[in-house]
Amino acid sequence: MRSVVCVKRVPDTAVDVKVAAGGKSVDTSGIEPILNPYDEYALESALRLKDAAGAGEVTVLSLGPGEATKEVRKGLAMGADKGVLLKAADTGKDALSVAKTLVATLEGLSFDVLFFGARAVDTDDFQVGPMVADLLKLPFAGEVVEVVKGADGRIVATREQEGGHAKIALRTPCAVSFQKGVHEPRPATLPGIMKAKKKPLEDKDATVAPSRLEVLSVELPAKRPPGKIVGKGPDAVPELVRLLREEAKVL
Repeated sequence: MRSVVCVKRVPDTAVDVKVAAGGKSVDTSGIEPILNPYDEYALESALRLKDAAGAGEVTVLSLGPGEATKEVRKGLAMGADKGVLLKAADTGKDALSVAKTLVATLEGLSFDVLFFGARAVDTDDFQVGPMVADLLKLPFAGEVVEVVKGADGRIVATREQEGGHAKIALRTPCAVSFQKGVHEPRPATLPGIMKAKKKPLEDKDATVAPSRLEVLSVELPAKRPPGKIVGKGPDAVPELVRLLREEAKVL
C-alpha cells in the first residue's frame, strides 16, 4: 500500500495571534511553527493502512520554506518512509495555486491513496485537498475520520454525519481529507527521531502557480462582552428570557 500524505507547516495555535503591520497577515514573529494538527491525523491513518497491509510506503510531501524540513522530519519520525519538500519562500494565500503546485509533483509519483488534513489551521479554507483530487481526476472523500482497506482493493472511508456514520468505498488511486480522526496520532519517539535522520528527504525548488487571490485585511474578532447575573431561582427567568430576546437576539 503506497500513500502520499500532504502536510503543511503552520503557526502554533496555542499562542495569542496578532495582526502584522499593514493589516493583511498574521504576525508570525516569535511563534514556533508546528506540523498542521489535521495532517497528523491523516499521517496516522496512512501509517495504519500500511501496517494493516503488511507492506508499502508512506511519503510525506510538503510545500513551504526551507525551514519546513523540520515538519517533514517529524513526519518521518512518526513512521513515514521518505519525505519531499517543495521549497518556496512564499506559497501565497490562494488554495488553487497551492493545489496546482502540488499536482505538478504528484503527477510524477506513484500512490494508491493521497492523504490531506481537511484544513490547515492558518488559512482554514478546506479547499486544497478537493482541488488536488479534482485536478488529478481522483475519487475523493472529504472530512473523514478513518480509512481502511476494503474488498476488491478498494479503500473504505468513514465520515461522521448527524445521527451516525457514512462509509464510502473508493477505487484506488483515490484521495481523502481528514478531520480529527478516531485514532490519535502517534508521538515522534526518540528512536523514531534518530531513524528519521537517516531516511531520504528530497528538497527541491518549487515555482508556485500564480495566485489570483488578494487578502485585503485581517482583523481579530471583537472581544466578548462581560457576562451578566440577572438573579437567582425562578424569579430570574422572565428577565433572562427578555435579555435573550432583546439583547442577545437568540430567541
